[in-house]
Amino acid sequence: MLKNRLIRTCLFVVVAVVLIGVAFAAAPKTYQVTGPVLAVSSDLIVVQKGNDKWEISRDANTKVTGDLKVGAKVTIQYRMVAASVEAKSAK
Repeated sequence: MLKNRLIRTCLFVVVAVVLIGVAFAAAPKTYQVTGPVLAVSSDLIVVQKGNDKWEISRDANTKVTGDLKVGAKVTIQYRMVAASVEAKSAK
């Protein structure tokens, strides 16, 4: 009886760890950029980072907290997404 309970508990822990690992592995890596906002539109935020201007696209699902406007200092969390891919065979 105790042995069966121990086996079930161990099995449950192993399955839980595997499922959590799969869930985290499936999500793409998140990156971050911080700086003052140079421009804002319904589909774009431009941020100054050092000497570079970063253009980050946004959509209706982008969560914004605070007052997003030109001059505000922001921290943007983003993911890289491929717009298109052209594969060529190796020579």
